[in-house]
Amino acid sequence: MRRLLAGVAFLTRLPVPAEPPFGADDVARATLLFPVVGLLVGGVQAAVAALLGSQLPPAVTAVLVLAVAAVLTGALHLDGLADAADGFGGGRTRDDVLRIMRDHAIGAYGAVALFLLLAVKLAALSALIGDGRGTAAIVLGACLGRWSLVPLARFSRYARDVEAGLGARLGERIGRLEWLGATALAIVAALFLAGGLGVVHLAAVAALTWLGHIHCRRRIGGITGDTMGANCELSEALVYLLVLALPR
Repeated sequence: MRRLLAGVAFLTRLPVPAEPPFGADDVARATLLFPVVGLLVGGVQAAVAALLGSQLPPAVTAVLVLAVAAVLTGALHLDGLADAADGFGGGRTRDDVLRIMRDHAIGAYGAVALFLLLAVKLAALSALIGDGRGTAAIVLGACLGRWSLVPLARFSRYARDVEAGLGARLGERIGRLEWLGATALAIVAALFLAGGLGVVHLAAVAALTWLGHIHCRRRIGGITGDTMGANCELSEALVYLLVLALPR
């Protein structure tokens, strides 16, 4: 249970009991259940879509579904996407990128990235909700997006030399049980939600995560919490698009 509570505390803004407070070791062990946290977040979103889908137009329902995710997570990953876009878009050197990502103000690159991502999500979800495929896509996207954080943290070096946050100490504490277990849970969830095509969705998210890992390693020497958040958001959007594009 402590694994799950630590995962919920790390990935969402939901209040959870913690005595003593969760540390880096707790969060590392919790990565085993990151896909489960994704299922919980996606389940709440899917419930909203199911309740409102028959009463409101699909586009309005999609906006509310995205708003629920932002509230549940405190827009954590969206903030990471904006910071990463500003850093990589405006920084010429490694130090520039890292410095810009530390600035909480959103610049032009971050604003455009947020707009485009939310526009893609909104358009895809509207279509999926309209043709009855929204529930599975929402839950699958949330699950695989959170799963992508586990191999990314496990196999990537942290870019900053000194960092007080949990992210800096997370990867080195994630063991084989955690990342293999999280992957097994993600596979089961993907097969349950999308059948045989679930493997395609998982492979696509894995490929996107690997490309993100390579890009971050070349530009700044590793990942940061912001690039992890960006990867989660991009993975969700990718799942929505694949569900929309692939046959039923």
